[in-house]
Amino acid sequence: MNEPSSLWRRWLEILLVSTKLGLTSFGGPVAHLGYFRDEYVKKRNWLDDRSYADLVALCQFLPGPASSQVGISIGMVRGGIVGGVLSWVGFTMPSVIALIIFAYVLQGFDAADSGWIHGLKIVAVAVVAQALIGMGKNLTPDRTRITMAVIAAFITLFYPSALGQILTIIIAGMIGYVLYKKVEMKPAEDMNITIRKSTGIIAWVLFFGLLVGLPILRQAAPSLWISMIDTFYRVGSIVFGGGHVVLPMIEREVVPPGWVTDAEFLAGYGATQAVPGPLFTFAGYLGTVMAGWQGAIIATIAMFFPSFLLVLGTLPFWNGLRRRPAFQAALMGINAAVVGILLAALYDPVWTSAIKGPADFALALGAFTLLVYWKVAPWLVVAAAAVGGYAISLL
Repeated sequence: MNEPSSLWRRWLEILLVSTKLGLTSFGGPVAHLGYFRDEYVKKRNWLDDRSYADLVALCQFLPGPASSQVGISIGMVRGGIVGGVLSWVGFTMPSVIALIIFAYVLQGFDAADSGWIHGLKIVAVAVVAQALIGMGKNLTPDRTRITMAVIAAFITLFYPSALGQILTIIIAGMIGYVLYKKVEMKPAEDMNITIRKSTGIIAWVLFFGLLVGLPILRQAAPSLWISMIDTFYRVGSIVFGGGHVVLPMIEREVVPPGWVTDAEFLAGYGATQAVPGPLFTFAGYLGTVMAGWQGAIIATIAMFFPSFLLVLGTLPFWNGLRRRPAFQAALMGINAAVVGILLAALYDPVWTSAIKGPADFALALGAFTLLVYWKVAPWLVVAAAAVGGYAISLL
């Protein structure tokens, strides 16, 4: 049992580390997974590569922002429910605060075309490549799983939908079960999950209760606040595929009613590309436009609350599932597919949005060398890439 002082130190560490990631994790959800692996697995050894990959696979199944859910999961494994909340706060709040400022002051700022923003997209290529190399060594150590990863990459490249990714993971799990069900393997090391199963059941009941109950409450007692909570909670509950998928869904919810104009929406989209952290923090910008800073807080919490409930509802049962030999066999296939999906994402959208010419490739290659061979701190590489991107824009 943890001493109170030890638990407080652990919570503070979770908050500080996740805030550092929230300030430096540019490049979208795939790059975030690379930053997380470097910080939580390699540097701090909070969990091993296998446990990390299992959490990534789990969060790929759940609706909502996968990278944020992975961060929340690691926070819960490290420090219980409070650790999950602190991990989310640290990773999310820097970009929410930045977007509130954008909404008040810089709505016309064309952030998406800035040279330094392009440099941050380029460094994401190096970050994702580094994560792929590390995860590939551990999760695809033989020809069979390498082949499964490559086939998963093929499917993802040609059918790049959220549904396609989920089906790829399910099929890979089935293949893994068939191929590895009789293979003796090292038992999965239990994660330190202190959340009770009863708490998980309550989280699931609350998740579905709010999903059904909020639209009814919105009709029975219409107000801007209830409408906002219902809108952002519903979008956060049902969207698969991350932030880029959620943007058109939110547009259909907030522009036609007149809450946000087309121009304001597009300005906010550009600003969201300029900040680190999850794209779901776009809700903070929209909430500010709709109802000031109070609206930003309400919209952000409503948007991420489903993800929190889904992780809280699933983690208490996760160790039991991972211990089952049949499930371990399926996870071997699933983890190979996750590597393949990340490989496909390295090309599209990471490579295609960042590498436009020889200078971009040179900057990505330099960033990769600094990360992999010189072991330079990722935040320093991010800062150098931003300067390099600005320099390239002046050429």
